[in-house]
Amino acid sequence: MNPLSEAIDALGIANVWTYLALFLATSLLMIWRLEALLDHGLEGTALGTLVMPYCSGLGNLLFVGIIASRHGPGGEVLINCLVNNVTNLTVILGLPALFWGLRLERAKQIAKPSRAAKKSGAGAAAETARQLNRLSLLLTLVAVVFFSGLTWALGADGRLDASDGLVLVGLFLFWQSFQVFDVLKHNVRQRRSFSPLFYLDLFFVLLCGYGLYASIDWLVSWLSGQDGSFVNAGNLGWLSGWLMVLPNALLAFFYAARQRADIAYASQVGDGHICIPLCLGLSAILEPIALPHFFETGLVILIGAATIHLVCVLMADGLPRWMGWPLLAAYAWFVGSGLLT
Repeated sequence: MNPLSEAIDALGIANVWTYLALFLATSLLMIWRLEALLDHGLEGTALGTLVMPYCSGLGNLLFVGIIASRHGPGGEVLINCLVNNVTNLTVILGLPALFWGLRLERAKQIAKPSRAAKKSGAGAAAETARQLNRLSLLLTLVAVVFFSGLTWALGADGRLDASDGLVLVGLFLFWQSFQVFDVLKHNVRQRRSFSPLFYLDLFFVLLCGYGLYASIDWLVSWLSGQDGSFVNAGNLGWLSGWLMVLPNALLAFFYAARQRADIAYASQVGDGHICIPLCLGLSAILEPIALPHFFETGLVILIGAATIHLVCVLMADGLPRWMGWPLLAAYAWFVGSGLLT
């Protein structure tokens, strides 16, 4: 047992509600410090595609390690990943679209330059930055389709083994190196550098990650010992997937309500790469994964949702409100195919 869990036990408050509160509190603290990174040398799309995914997807990475340490079935990791990714691209983006709409041009309106700034060329620079952010988001959506399609192809034999896992992890590392160099190139062009507070905030985020680990470790143990009709070890992948979607939902709703559709969009799309291919690849390297019966259905919905977002961003500069309903319907199909068949 880790020191934080021992301290909670010593206080006599070790129960499911305490650890759920710890999970949500550390997630909210992460969001608080992630917001500060925008002022410390990281622009919006880089925050969404490079930093936020590791924070919102940290729970999924920890879940891989916890399942491996307990010699649990890798299939639960696969279900966790599918639930996380499909929920992100359907419900977590569909609901904010219904409430506020997700239009990328609103990010430009928030930082609308003054007349003097326009005369000095700042208006053109802001428009150029917006177009670059849009292109970065489109590239990330293409990557979602590519990684999902590759996973489908690798699983054509009914399982994902160590060689499949190495392919997925290797491609993820290549993708992330591309993202890192893109951020560094942007900072060189803008003559920006990371301030010392940037690294302090990153350290604080990692500290929150320890709280996430303690909460997930306890909750996995608790779920493994339940024998209810639905809350039981057999549904660990589904229940953990929904739990780990909560930070993503907080991110999406927080930034969508602030009319920062660029960050809301990029955070959910980028988070998918943490699960597929990274988490799935790591789990397959540790132990071959047998594919569940709804594996293909989940990937079809995932690829379809990513394609819808790709077309909407390309043609309409974001997700129209009415598109929230088809995404919610697709999620209902996913849940029904996974739990009712």
